[in-house]
Amino acid sequence: MWDYTEKVMDHFRHPRNVGVVPDADGVGQVGSMACGDALRLTFKLGPDARIADAKFQTFGCASAIASSSVLTEMIKGMTLEEAGRVTNKDIADHLGGLPEQKMHCSVMGREALELAIENYRTGRRAAKNLEGKVICKCFGVTEEEIERVARENQLSTVQQVTDYCKAGGGCGLCHEEIERIIARVKQEAMEQKAAEAGDGKRPLTNVRKIHLVEETIEREIRPLLKKDGGDIELIDIDGNRVIVAFRGMCARCQVAPFTMKDVVQAKLREFVADDLVAVEAEP
Repeated sequence: MWDYTEKVMDHFRHPRNVGVVPDADGVGQVGSMACGDALRLTFKLGPDARIADAKFQTFGCASAIASSSVLTEMIKGMTLEEAGRVTNKDIADHLGGLPEQKMHCSVMGREALELAIENYRTGRRAAKNLEGKVICKCFGVTEEEIERVARENQLSTVQQVTDYCKAGGGCGLCHEEIERIIARVKQEAMEQKAAEAGDGKRPLTNVRKIHLVEETIEREIRPLLKKDGGDIELIDIDGNRVIVAFRGMCARCQVAPFTMKDVVQAKLREFVADDLVAVEAEP
């Protein structure tokens, strides 16, 4: 018997917001019956552009039901930007915690919410992104997904990664690769913590700065742009100025200036240095 909190049992026995929102603005679906868990999340925006209603349908255990139920409660009243910042840890914390072996249920909730928001913004049926390198072929988990759960939840073992996103829970052939990803994420976290010590600034050598910028573009920025048919190219780095060029649909997009500031520059400041300025290369 799992050691569930009272709040988990309450949401399991009395789930909130079960069903489908009529004429939903956003729909996100993750998981599959074959994998043992599946979740469908729908939401509707109100006149104030905040989430007025959210409902879920799920096939899964008590943790899956409770995670989905509390998530719908959490996001009501949020803007899409606020909802997009909800992490799986936030979901688990609202439940008073989950058994580590059941943390993948909170990850599933976060993924369904992200896909529902993407569905609203693009008008297309959102699907789980498998464009990156697939590490766990048994469960279709990419390197990006493993890095994300390891970073957000400070994971340190293969078993923990399996508990959070199922990667490594099948044949086991990917365990060595997962260990390498964990080691890299831990090393990056240690370097960032050391760099932020003292006055809070992030002193970087030019070589290290270039490496981090390239890595951030590849891991954090490019996948977001590709979802809308766009892309980005690093042109140069001049001091704290990161010069880039939009490609594909982004090159012709009217909201490109907002994308430059709210996506490109924001991600570079989050993962590299907080004084970086993203600018578009001159034609």
